[in-house]
Amino acid sequence: MRFVRPVVAKAQFLVEEARKRWAAFGDLWRRSLQLRVVVSTLALSSAVVFVLGMVLQMQITNQLLSTKDEAAVRQAMASRALIQSDLVGLNPGPDSVQTRFTSAINKLAVGGSGTDATTAGAGAFEPVLADGLGSAGAGRVPFVGKLEDVPRALRDMVENGAEGTQIHTVQRDGTPTTLFVVGLPISTSARSMQLYLIFPLTAEQRTAEVVQSTLAVGGIVLLILLALIANLVTRQVVRPVRQAAEVAERFADGTLHERMHVVGEDDVARLAESFNEMAESIQAQFKQLEEFGQLQRRFTSDVSHELRTPLTTVRMAADVLHASREQFPAGLARSTELLVDELDRFESLLGDLLEISRLDAGVEELTAEQVDIRVLARRAHDSVRAIATTAGSPVVLDLPDSELTAELDSRRVERILRNLLANAIDHGEGQPVELTMRGNDDAVAITVRDHGVGLRQGEAELVFSRFWRADPSRNRRTGGTGLGLSISLEDARLHGGWLEAWGEPGHGAVFRLTLPRRHGEEVRESPLPLAPAIALEPVAVVEEPVVADELDEVELTPEEITWQPAEPVDGAPAEKSADEVSEEVR
Repeated sequence: MRFVRPVVAKAQFLVEEARKRWAAFGDLWRRSLQLRVVVSTLALSSAVVFVLGMVLQMQITNQLLSTKDEAAVRQAMASRALIQSDLVGLNPGPDSVQTRFTSAINKLAVGGSGTDATTAGAGAFEPVLADGLGSAGAGRVPFVGKLEDVPRALRDMVENGAEGTQIHTVQRDGTPTTLFVVGLPISTSARSMQLYLIFPLTAEQRTAEVVQSTLAVGGIVLLILLALIANLVTRQVVRPVRQAAEVAERFADGTLHERMHVVGEDDVARLAESFNEMAESIQAQFKQLEEFGQLQRRFTSDVSHELRTPLTTVRMAADVLHASREQFPAGLARSTELLVDELDRFESLLGDLLEISRLDAGVEELTAEQVDIRVLARRAHDSVRAIATTAGSPVVLDLPDSELTAELDSRRVERILRNLLANAIDHGEGQPVELTMRGNDDAVAITVRDHGVGLRQGEAELVFSRFWRADPSRNRRTGGTGLGLSISLEDARLHGGWLEAWGEPGHGAVFRLTLPRRHGEEVRESPLPLAPAIALEPVAVVEEPVVADELDEVELTPEEITWQPAEPVDGAPAEKSADEVSEEVR
């Protein structure tokens, strides 16, 4: 009993000491940036070294096994070719089978088994010959060699006439031994036999162990060096940072005249100078910032309220006037239609500005899914059909006969095609607009060509600029905002694709959209050329007007139709509501 009390007291003292040291370490961890940087660097470096070591070990092991696999299969092929002629015409008797098998095995062992430059890397092996369809007394299968080391699954596969390999572990002399077994069938006129070559993987295991130990030692040394370097670097940085922290604490307490001491001309001195300039600026503008913050909050609240209310009121009044326009005189009814059209255009401009701001901020995300791109082209064609009829520019679709699917955001791609078609109709000078679609295993390309005024030199790069127009004085039919092509370019980049332009005066313009068929893959080549083959003669002008029957050249099934609001068109009939369109589809 007298020996127990000192032991218990000693244990209590050790526990209390450990608790105190742990509390001290926790306090040091919270207060010391240098300790956290060193420990964090060591922890992250350990993770990196561990992952890198595992990857290197796996790569080396896989390379060893791959090399062994190829060499062993070549060795097995050569061995089968060497002994196959000796097993032709084998008698069905057990003694004859056993004798011929022994002779063939000896030939492989003595004759070198056809070893050459291609099979030398296979290493030592143990051949096994077996007759899976025969028997030798008491139902035993005639064989020569260590057939028990061949896995049962591989034997079943080879007996059924297939070739195969398998890595198998067996017990030899009380120790586990890993084997690489290659099995090949040997077909003769009399019967079917099996050849197995057993390759011990002892050398490969030793190599893997050496690599593993080398990586472990190198990783430990690297971690020690990284810890020393991190400690040295952080010590040089932490000391002036601590001084700056003390000054900043006093500055935050209200001592706005507190400044850091500037010593020398190095980066720390520049830090002190910058801190002092910042403190002076903060001190001078503190009250101004408070007043500006209050003004900004009041301005944001007032503007959002003042804009939301009149816009909603104007839209409601315009809708009421537009619904009753048949009761007004012709001039007033036309003014009502123009008012609604301009409101639609204003809302479209706000929507485009919001979309382009989101794209600039990088907050847009794709909702990729498998889509038949031909359906998107038909929908885009259907949405611009009214302005195409007004402009006298028929849209000719050249689509693949079979389904062409890709993993993309259907809303964005359809918007790109709609913008390209509307732009081509605007500049098509009343001539046909051609939409061509082609695809390969990696990408899909869509070209939209018009035969209008074309693009002058250097305008192919400017056409995607925001609010840029080749000829601002031209009469536009789509009521565009000048942001459509810019948004289309950003949508194409979000998909990892391209949107390019080509044009020449008098030969029209071509816009080519190239998208990957699988989301996240890189596009290397477009299935369609950008520049068309320009004929020597001038482009013929289509004089025949577009008749109503041409509107039915592309038909959509009810499953393919998705209602999209058409762009406002001056002088065109009023658009149908979503309920009316849905009723027609039903």
